[in-house]
Amino acid sequence: MPPLILLWAVLATAGCGPTVKVEAPEKPIVINLNVKIEHEVRVRLEKDVDDLLTKNSDLF
Repeated sequence: MPPLILLWAVLATAGCGPTVKVEAPEKPIVINLNVKIEHEVRVRLEKDVDDLLTKNSDLF
């Protein structure tokens, strides 16, 4: 009889577990990459200016 009571206790507590809902958000997820793009453009521009000043050192 004890195994039957144990089985009943397990089945009775199985229904008390938490439920998890996974839902899609209402608004789309937006990832802003402007910082990285600005950084790359700025580095390229600084390198171009540095090369120009190196080639034409008599400008300043």
